[in-house]
Amino acid sequence: MGQGTAVWVLIALSFVTANLPFIVQRPLFCMPWRQVGEAEGSTAIRLLRCVVMAALVAAAAYASHYYISRAFFNSSTVLLLTVAAVVVVFAVLMWLPGFWLRSQPAIEKGVITRLIEFVILFVLMGVLGFAFEASQGNVFPQRWEFYAIALCLYVVLGYPGFVFRYLVKRRRGVASMAADGLY
Repeated sequence: MGQGTAVWVLIALSFVTANLPFIVQRPLFCMPWRQVGEAEGSTAIRLLRCVVMAALVAAAAYASHYYISRAFFNSSTVLLLTVAAVVVVFAVLMWLPGFWLRSQPAIEKGVITRLIEFVILFVLMGVLGFAFEASQGNVFPQRWEFYAIALCLYVVLGYPGFVFRYLVKRRRGVASMAADGLY
């Protein structure tokens, strides 16, 4: 995969993952605290689920970085298939919390939960970006300015999802309340 293709794949995946926490209502990652709408349960089980989920995500991130960054001499088709496999693995990992909590009524994610998911997905996209850089052959050390700019760009990519969740949906709610004479 060429450098231009790698950059566009990373931008497209970053756009999707930056908006995902705001658009999807179900949990993407296990949280150690009880969320609104979640049934009462053991704190130890919830914490164990969170630790298992964190270990699975960290292992998948390490494995994806390892296999993508070692693909320097492979063809672009093999690298693209590896990236597709990584995306599928992370999609399955983000499906697990919803599967574990499937018997629960509608869980309402709070702002803090959405921001934590946002930061986790930012880190995963950073790992993918470093893997792409290593697969191209030149790995450059970065300072804090690079990470600050990358976070700002990721926030800009996630802005449409934020607007949809907190401005458009709230406005619809206020408009329906005004129509009912409640506002």
